[in-house]
Amino acid sequence: MLTTGAAQADSLTIAALGDSLTAGYGLPQGEGLVPQLQEWLDAQGAQVRIINAGVSGDTTAGGLSRVDWTLTPDVDAMIVTLGGNDYLRGIDPAVSRANLDGILAKGQAAGVDMLLVGVNAGSNYGPDYQVAFEAMYEELAAEYDVPLYPGFFDGLRAAAGSLDGISAYMQADGIHPNKAGVAQIVQDLGPAVLSLIRG
Repeated sequence: MLTTGAAQADSLTIAALGDSLTAGYGLPQGEGLVPQLQEWLDAQGAQVRIINAGVSGDTTAGGLSRVDWTLTPDVDAMIVTLGGNDYLRGIDPAVSRANLDGILAKGQAAGVDMLLVGVNAGSNYGPDYQVAFEAMYEELAAEYDVPLYPGFFDGLRAAAGSLDGISAYMQADGIHPNKAGVAQIVQDLGPAVLSLIRG
């Protein structure tokens, strides 16, 4: 990408469209996903600015309703991290899939590169729900030919090593990661974002 200043050459702007996990719920400013990811990318020498487009409590429907104004002309790429609240509310995976489809379609129409971040569902609503919910991310990534980072908490789970170990990386609510948990997520997610930038 060509710009008018040498200092800004190859600089990219990425919008992180998500929910409370993206917004940094429960954490002091500077400790959430976006600032920690920005710091990690800066350390890699990436010329990029991450915009925090996370809204606590947002579902895929909420993301779809605001993706148009998130995709401003200066946005070059978008990370889509939505679906956690859909799962917590037991929303029909077909509905969530349609919303994510709409988000990716708008991103494609805007000509931005995208990274889709999946959500690992539990068995709370039965095996059929779990399979359908997780499969929608794989299907949509293939349909839109965008990279898929399988599960938002993958890096944290790998660092924890066991279910008992996860609590050390979580806030008291057991849903949102603490600063250390976000750091583990960023360490694992970061390379996928770096690939998006270089791509």
